[in-house]
Amino acid sequence: MPKLGMEPIRRRQLVQATLQAIDEAGLANATIARIANRANVSTGIISHYFGGKEGLLDATMRQVLSELGKGIAQRRARAEDSPRAQIRAIIDGNFDEHQVSQSVMKTWLAFWASSMHRGNLQRLQRVNDRRLYSNLCFQFRRCLDRQEAQDAARGLAALIDGLWLRGALASETLDVERARRIAYDYLDGQLKHTETFA
Repeated sequence: MPKLGMEPIRRRQLVQATLQAIDEAGLANATIARIANRANVSTGIISHYFGGKEGLLDATMRQVLSELGKGIAQRRARAEDSPRAQIRAIIDGNFDEHQVSQSVMKTWLAFWASSMHRGNLQRLQRVNDRRLYSNLCFQFRRCLDRQEAQDAARGLAALIDGLWLRGALASETLDVERARRIAYDYLDGQLKHTETFA
């Protein structure tokens, strides 16, 4: 029987081992045995806490998404309450050092690919996409009309995902500052005729 209070520790340990196993071997080869070995636990522990690899992958992506959300929320709380500052905080959160670490980037890629075939992961992906779009749209709507705000939000969401994806697939490390600068330039272009731009 597991020790009292060990479950949260074990769960975090297994999620971290999953990220490392995907980084090392890819999703298909990130077997329960490999993950358990990385975490220095028995395979039965994974079944006990997560019900198997699907449950563990789901929990891993929930953790990555949670960290993304927290990172953005912290940046937004520190930022000035203007559309430009709030959107820059959202951009920065998407290119946070945790989100662009090698293991997390590989896990994101595996997640995106798997979400096309696995309903639970597809739901998580849809929630993440909608959250990004909704947050951007809300901020753009503060200074643009509805259609312009929707278009600007869709464009920036696609740009963030595209910059991130190109960086993840590149042989060299993602140039975070360059990606942010490109996203900021798009933002500036969308807000150039608004009073709140300055």
